[in-house]
Amino acid sequence: MENPSSVMIAIAWCLAWGDERSSPNLIMLEQTRQALKDGKEVPEEFQKLVKQVQELQNLPFPNTVEELKQLTEKYPHLWDSQIGLVYGGATKIKQYVFEAAKLPDIRGASALLDRINLIDLPAFFGEYGNVPKSISISQWLKKHFPDLEAALIPELIIYSTGGNILAFCPGYFADDLANAIEKRYTEETLTANSCAVGAKFKALEIRFGLLHNQIDQTFWLEKYNSNLKHELIEAYFYQSDVNDSKQAFKERKSFNELAGKLASLFNQRRNGNDFDNCPSRRYPPMFETHPYLKRDEGDRRSSVMKAEGLPNEPWFSETLARKRIVGQISKRDDSSQDWYYQAGFDWKPNQIYIPSWVKKFEDFLVENELDNQYYNGVKYPEEARSLIEIGNASTPNCFVAYIYADGNNMGGYIQKIKTPQKYQQFSNDIFKATEQSVYKALAQHLHPHQLKNIKDQDKVQRNGRWIHPFEILTIGGDDVMLIVPADKALAIAKTIGEEFERRLADLKDYQIPQRCLYHRYHPQSALSSQCKLSMSTGVLITAEDTPIYYAEKLTNQLLKSAKKGAKELKKYGYYGGTVDFLVMKSVTMISSNISEFRSNGLTKYGSKQQKLKLYAAPYTLHELGGLLETAKALKDAEFPRSQLYQIRSLLERGKQTAILNYRYFRVRLSDKKAQDLLKTQFEEAWCKPKQNNNNGNLAPWMSLKEGKEETKEKVTYETIWRDLVDLYPFIAKAQNNSSLTKSKQQTLQS
Repeated sequence: MENPSSVMIAIAWCLAWGDERSSPNLIMLEQTRQALKDGKEVPEEFQKLVKQVQELQNLPFPNTVEELKQLTEKYPHLWDSQIGLVYGGATKIKQYVFEAAKLPDIRGASALLDRINLIDLPAFFGEYGNVPKSISISQWLKKHFPDLEAALIPELIIYSTGGNILAFCPGYFADDLANAIEKRYTEETLTANSCAVGAKFKALEIRFGLLHNQIDQTFWLEKYNSNLKHELIEAYFYQSDVNDSKQAFKERKSFNELAGKLASLFNQRRNGNDFDNCPSRRYPPMFETHPYLKRDEGDRRSSVMKAEGLPNEPWFSETLARKRIVGQISKRDDSSQDWYYQAGFDWKPNQIYIPSWVKKFEDFLVENELDNQYYNGVKYPEEARSLIEIGNASTPNCFVAYIYADGNNMGGYIQKIKTPQKYQQFSNDIFKATEQSVYKALAQHLHPHQLKNIKDQDKVQRNGRWIHPFEILTIGGDDVMLIVPADKALAIAKTIGEEFERRLADLKDYQIPQRCLYHRYHPQSALSSQCKLSMSTGVLITAEDTPIYYAEKLTNQLLKSAKKGAKELKKYGYYGGTVDFLVMKSVTMISSNISEFRSNGLTKYGSKQQKLKLYAAPYTLHELGGLLETAKALKDAEFPRSQLYQIRSLLERGKQTAILNYRYFRVRLSDKKAQDLLKTQFEEAWCKPKQNNNNGNLAPWMSLKEGKEETKEKVTYETIWRDLVDLYPFIAKAQNNSSLTKSKQQTLQS
């Protein structure tokens, strides 16, 4: 076999292993694997099997059951043997990560899950990457699943990023591998939920989807064509972008159908159903919380130790202690870790490599020659220890931003993947694009920050230290969770979305020739979206002392709003990213949720059934860039802040009142340059009427694009003014704008 893919090697390995616990000839099997990797001739005993595996992906699609039966007779190795396929990973991740109230514990919980996802599970297969080989993983497998390690090789992994793993294995070990995945999560975290399922499939099913054991009974094209109008058949095989029924059938009958079956089993097991060979979900232990026992710092479980040596000497349960010590290790915290080892726990975190996202970021800077640009002469900055330190890097101080990004159109794209090779490639492409987009955005908009004026008693000694002013909570698949200085948040979110699309658009599989003119900001100047996939992002700008669990909840709502906006924009041909954000000045600002807050507090009805939206989020990436430019224009024009707030208050009084007052204040600006700047950057950029023959002026309003789902009796208007006012304190004034800074605008009193 010339240049075989890893998937072909995996299938050949599983078929050659057979259906027994032990391979009949493990040494020869290893020789066959190595020969395939090196492109050399395989041992004679396995030559016929390897040839059939090589032909698997090129088999013609059978048009009848009889042709399908002939394939089973011609390729007995691909029909008589079974291959295991396992899918699993952590569930209820946010519940585990954000149950703690403090950043060090959240950081540790996230790092522990990342370590299991990215290091431990691949290590089951002997895949260590750049990580030092972990002896403890091998010892753990030999202790709990003695024969499993010998049956697993790196080529069996289809993907292992994004918190989930999909992998082949010899058929006998499908249940053992699923149990090992669940057990690893529970033993390492104690309380994190996980789920894994396995099933056995024939090799021919990898090419042609699920097949009946009695091949004559398989539902195939003949029965399909005679039942095209049946609602169940139509629902199962329907493809929105495929008009030919035969092609729709072929699209469905592929490896994707096997992955779909595993996903269904996964959901059943996650919901509490037991399977015959996997009776236990490896449920996390229940920790007694007797009212007369002292609870841990998170107030959830009985404490077992007092962490002497840490500030305020907190009380920890073993679960919380693991999170805290892993958080220290992942942040390369040089403070003492003796408090953990003195407790006498059996679990030793120093036996296994703990990944650091900041270390990966530093490596990225060097590899891409961005280190000089980012460090700007600063040597060896430390990692931020708390939200106070990240907020210290913002202007104004004491504000941070939570960024939560997630991929768009992923489900639709995955449904089109037909082979395990494509699954593997897709997973690698997405993870690489996501990770590098985050690093590029951080390098572009941030620099090491020197801590100043920190007054917190426990952190005052950190003044003068240089830090990386951000926190990467996780990067998994197409998910991103960051904490950054508030004044750089939207620029970072925009760059992440743009870089993600650009990197994928460079790859042929994800390209799409598309041009969307929907944008509300200078639509003609928008670059075409050339990628099928994109990211939606929620950004919450808030005070550094906002409870993290509350901030995470709101950021998740903003993400959902952004994804909903992206789904709506697909009707206009826009496949790019979207961003929704909120500036929350106080915790009491929102009593319910963001959607209700906007519906009840920021939506008004004027005369003639006019609907007025006092917000314009979510924004496309192009619009977000325009919003930031407009905010800078306001800052450079030194538009009086009192009038900014006054115009905002007048928005609620109706469309005409707001228009008149805005016009009045704009023409009374004494500086002509400021007037022109506001006119070009705000009015002409955002507020032009949709009709080409209409020369009217709607500022500060925008009319919604025709075709939106609005009733005929209502006309809807929206405005970016509130967002501009909210962003105003976080926008830096242009340094070269000397003409405006020297002559402050004087506003005449009305």
